[in-house]
Amino acid sequence: MPAASITDPAWLAEQIDASARRYRFDRRAALGVLWWYSASSVLLGPSVESLVRGGPVADPALASVTLFLHPDGRVLDARSAAVVPAGMLGKRLAAALSAAVAAVAAASGAPKPALWAIATDSLANRVLWADGAPGVAESLAASVGGSLPVPRYVSVGGRQVVRRASCCLIYQAPGEQKCVSCPRQHPDDRYRRLRSALG
Repeated sequence: MPAASITDPAWLAEQIDASARRYRFDRRAALGVLWWYSASSVLLGPSVESLVRGGPVADPALASVTLFLHPDGRVLDARSAAVVPAGMLGKRLAAALSAAVAAVAAASGAPKPALWAIATDSLANRVLWADGAPGVAESLAASVGGSLPVPRYVSVGGRQVVRRASCCLIYQAPGEQKCVSCPRQHPDDRYRRLRSALG
């Protein structure tokens, strides 16, 4: 699907409905947050990874990006059909994220600050997954500006991990628990769980 579909209220409502079936609950605001948690990570992947790896920078504009969906509605991958100068990436990301956040908030009732916090955590994680340094994420977020919080990192057992600003709300679904890195737990518990997960 074209990533611009995110701004189509009918299409986005279908994705949130699919999330409701998958996670077996129907709190629309929480479902909007949960859907955006995975979708934003996929959406940011091509541009962030290409920037970190030093090749041509993939254009994050919604009109340039194609999303690949699982039949159950999960967003699995993204590809961009265009490139932009590295110096333009922040401006292009700002436009794409602003449009997507506004659409998800309107479709689900999720608060915009929560959706922006998710976007910054997605950006921070994508930088790490591409073997980039935290400074890359911080600089890129600064170039986006506006409502995007500064990415945060913490060292756990000598490894950098994202100190999340957002909660995906997965624990509200039946049978689910808080993520290992969830910010809605005591810092000591989070550190212990992260140490265990990282081996």
